[in-house]
Amino acid sequence: MQDGRAPRVKNRAPAAVQITAEQILREAQERQESQFRAPKQRIEDFEELHEYRGRKRKEFEERIRRTRGNIKEWLQYANWEASQNEFARSRSVFERALDVDPRSIQIWLSYTEMELKSRNVQHARNLFDRAVTLLPRVDQLWYKYVYLEELLQNIPGARQVFERWMQWEPDDKAWQAYIKMEERYNELDRASAIYERWVAVRPEPRVWVKWGKFEEERGKLDKAREVFQTALEFFGDDSEQVEKAQAVFGAFAKMETRLKEYERARVIYKFALERLPRSKSNSLYAAYTKFEKQHGNRNTLESTVLGKRRIQYEEELAHDGRNYDVWFDYARLEEGALKDLKEEGVTQDEEEKAVGRVREVYERAVAQVPPGMEKRHWRRYIFLWLNYALFEEIETKDYERTRQIYQTALNLVPHKQFTFAKLWLMFSKFELRRLDLGAARKILGTAIGMCPKEALFKGYIQMELDLREFDRVRTLYEKYLEYDPTSSAAWIKFAELETQLEDFARTRAIFELGVSQSPLSMPELLWKAYIDFEVEEGERERGRALFERLVALSGHVKVWLSYATFEAEPIPVPRAQREDEEDEDEDAEVPMMPGDPALARAVYERGYRDQKAKGLKDERFALLKHWKEFEETHGSSSDVAKVQAMMPIATKKRRVDDETGQMEEVWEMVFPDDEREANPTSFKFLQRAHAWKTQQAKQASSGAVKPAPAPTVSSGGASNRDESDGESSSGGDD
Repeated sequence: MQDGRAPRVKNRAPAAVQITAEQILREAQERQESQFRAPKQRIEDFEELHEYRGRKRKEFEERIRRTRGNIKEWLQYANWEASQNEFARSRSVFERALDVDPRSIQIWLSYTEMELKSRNVQHARNLFDRAVTLLPRVDQLWYKYVYLEELLQNIPGARQVFERWMQWEPDDKAWQAYIKMEERYNELDRASAIYERWVAVRPEPRVWVKWGKFEEERGKLDKAREVFQTALEFFGDDSEQVEKAQAVFGAFAKMETRLKEYERARVIYKFALERLPRSKSNSLYAAYTKFEKQHGNRNTLESTVLGKRRIQYEEELAHDGRNYDVWFDYARLEEGALKDLKEEGVTQDEEEKAVGRVREVYERAVAQVPPGMEKRHWRRYIFLWLNYALFEEIETKDYERTRQIYQTALNLVPHKQFTFAKLWLMFSKFELRRLDLGAARKILGTAIGMCPKEALFKGYIQMELDLREFDRVRTLYEKYLEYDPTSSAAWIKFAELETQLEDFARTRAIFELGVSQSPLSMPELLWKAYIDFEVEEGERERGRALFERLVALSGHVKVWLSYATFEAEPIPVPRAQREDEEDEDEDAEVPMMPGDPALARAVYERGYRDQKAKGLKDERFALLKHWKEFEETHGSSSDVAKVQAMMPIATKKRRVDDETGQMEEVWEMVFPDDEREANPTSFKFLQRAHAWKTQQAKQASSGAVKPAPAPTVSSGGASNRDESDGESSSGGDD
């Protein structure tokens, strides 16, 4: 090593002989030095024995002098003296140790064990007596003392020790040990007396249960019942005490069940469950349910299951009182129980109690008013009121109470912020079922005046329609449109009403008023309904005028397509002509008036020019496709070729992306008429190139090998070509 650093290894090649870890461990084990072992001494005569004992005593005395409080040294000293059969010296050492620490359990146990090993029984008894007198709360000493007396078959002495022990009121294991000893010697009356003393000292439910089971097992059934009855009298009828004594009730009922006294057991269960809160009797309810499943009939079993579910719902509601789903389930449970009772034909009092339970659940549920003024918090809550009202109307037939429920619910809802149309409508339908039409109209009129809503208008209108009060329906539609003039559905329904009443002048007036509204939701529906009405009436001129107004207003490609379809397809003849023909032949089909393809073609041309002027390529392409289908059905081959010639050509072009600034290739539709007007020469070249490529594709498909000559153009045409790279394809129907 130089400069305090480790030497550098120059040769890093592996050694010729490798040493394994196992070999290293084995060599380390072999090279370990053997531990020192004291030589064995062999004593030949008494002189050597006295010398050995004197030396050992001197060592022990020296050690306990240095560590006087070390109990281990004292025990070693005393046990060594006992091993030398020097019991007097051993007792002397133990007594000296007790002077140092008289409360050491280890010293007392070792002392007594030494005496027992040396068969000094009386000495051991005296030691145990001293120990339990000094340490009466140490159960181990008592157990050892009792075991000694029983081992010596001194049963009265053991009983006397137990009596001394019981005066200190030990724990339950001590009482159990005393009772088991009496049972071993068949002293059952003494054991029963011990149980009686035990419950006097510690009157807990489990002690009463053990006593009752003991009396049952030894065949004293009357005594067992007396024990349980005494326990129930001791705990009393208070709910807290009954809750504490659930184990006693359960054990008492199970004993009666084992004795096949099922009515007694049922009475015990019901007595306890009636005095216990539902949330604190789960285990007892479970035992009762199991009992009814085994020994009860259908009615008792169902009532037990109902009670168990009631407990479950009460626990959930105690956790969250505004959990309306649980309230729905709870009310449904009670209503189902009421229906079952009615089917069984119970007495009037029982039925009234069941109705009272249902009402109690609903009253508690509706008392949980949502905290905020947001409608989403009230949606589930309001259905509790509706279900409550339906229950009173259908099940109990209490119509006055039903009316009060609806009125209370309406007074509760903050109608200035939001309302519930279903609540108003169900209240009005209830009054209608009670044949009070005026009250029903008054309710809906109040609703519309206080908080107008679309659903309220629709419900009120439907009610008047069912009553065939068409003047009222017209008035309601007027109010509806005053409330929301932008609703296309309202205008359409109003017009449909007048159409059904065959007042076509009013229908047209309503449609005209509707389409004249500037802010209109989904105006296309209203225009379509207006045009369909005129078509149904056979008024082609009126329909054409409406389409003209619509294309002037909108100009959408779908409007042009509908206009062209209207001109091409047949429509019914005017209504006056139809009615005359129906008078002659009622079974004849409705005569139709044919369309005019020429007018439809003119509409297509106008629509194409309009879309072209607006620069809408996709709409022009859609119109051309529709136009081509029309010509294939109604036109000649030349008309189809004309439209086909107007079809765009898909061309790939290069352009600079505005965002990235890079050159990219895009496909664009090039319309022949646009290209012809913008650049006639390049369009002619593009058209010939497209025709040449189409011819090449046909020859390839037919198997021809002779290539067609490439198209030639004038020098001017070549110099004015577009940036197209020649890759183009027909855009026709693709």
